Amino acid sequence: MLVRKYGGPEVLEHAEIEVPAPGAGEVLLRHLAIGVNFVDIYYRAGQFGQDSPPLPAIVGVQGAGIVEAVGPASKSSSSLAVGDLVGYAGQPGAYVEHRVLAADRLIKLPAGMSAELAAASLVRGLTAEYLLRRLYKVQPGDTILFHAAAGGVGRIACQWAKALGATVIGTVGSDEKARIAAAHGCDHPIVYTREDFVAKVMEITSGRGVPVVYDSVGRDTFMRSLDCLRPMGMAVNFGTASGQVENFPLQRLLKKSLIVTRPTLTTWIADRDDYVRAAAAFFEVVASGAVRVEVGTRYPLREAARAHIDLESRRASGMPVLIP
Repeated sequence: MLVRKYGGPEVLEHAEIEVPAPGAGEVLLRHLAIGVNFVDIYYRAGQFGQDSPPLPAIVGVQGAGIVEAVGPASKSSSSLAVGDLVGYAGQPGAYVEHRVLAADRLIKLPAGMSAELAAASLVRGLTAEYLLRRLYKVQPGDTILFHAAAGGVGRIACQWAKALGATVIGTVGSDEKARIAAAHGCDHPIVYTREDFVAKVMEITSGRGVPVVYDSVGRDTFMRSLDCLRPMGMAVNFGTASGQVENFPLQRLLKKSLIVTRPTLTTWIADRDDYVRAAAAFFEVVASGAVRVEVGTRYPLREAARAHIDLESRRASGMPVLIP
């Protein structure tokens, strides 16, 4: 699916492209499933400005499938063989049937992890991993706030944080989503459309606030998220579903010595060892049952535009995938 100009879902165009043979350190991958994430929408709409991919472009950053060919031997490709089931995250260009990828960006899937499940969850699972285990290390006894707790990352992160011993407060947009969040580890779902989430957080924490807020919503929630933090707390903006966070004076952080960060998964898995360890940690919590993940709506690859429409309107069920 090709994007020739930035814009709405309608710019996703079915096209044919030539797939090259894999070179040294590369493999040819046949996708069995492709994940759909909000970052795909950001790329499609050109929200990354000068960091947006040059046009024409193929969006999508995660997928899973079967290795069909391996390029000339190299250190990075020597562990992969034709027929291996692999997945990846953070590699733009996923909305295709076949693609060539650097072998060191692929992760062998463990027994019990299907291609569809990996394609649906790897970006979200690895995002939850670095947010909870590395950026801010959630400790037993912590009480944290996670916005969009019923979303793809939220469902994984709430369960994982619970497994780490945290109490989880989450915001959602409806009673139905509150039930979903509660079923996925959220102790205190707050329906922000009718409740003041700042007041509720302060009530739940007896006025102390939380040490960390995870916010993928952006403009609609971020500034008020700062009010939920305790002194020296951290506000993590890792997505902008409602739009970019508006500029604000740095002095806004002074009174409580707050920390603000805008991370991206790509940076946190750029090192191969970090990438492998993060994936292993995610696979482990899934295999143990501590984190339950479910594939959501399945769309034919040609209907990627419909998947984007459903995701943007919050109609997509669970973690959606495209099927080539």
